[in-house]
Amino acid sequence: MIDRVSSSAGVGKQQVEGVLDAFFDTVKSAVRGGDKVAWPNFGSFSSSARKERTGRNPRTGEAVQIPAAKAIKFTPGSSLKDFLNA
Repeated sequence: MIDRVSSSAGVGKQQVEGVLDAFFDTVKSAVRGGDKVAWPNFGSFSSSARKERTGRNPRTGEAVQIPAAKAIKFTPGSSLKDFLNA
């Protein structure tokens, strides 16, 4: 991805890597803090809470408690959906 962005934007790979690292660090921090991060015409990142639940060990069939956890969620925007389904 870094090679493609570097070539397309006409900037060095180190600059692209630095910008992308900063972008993803910002997204992670914002989502961890409970914010929703939206990129117009692309999509949005948010967090969702998963409740504690009971699962099954596929090998033994034994019931296993799966603890509550937070997950990051990406929701594609309508422009991205339209592009992929054109």
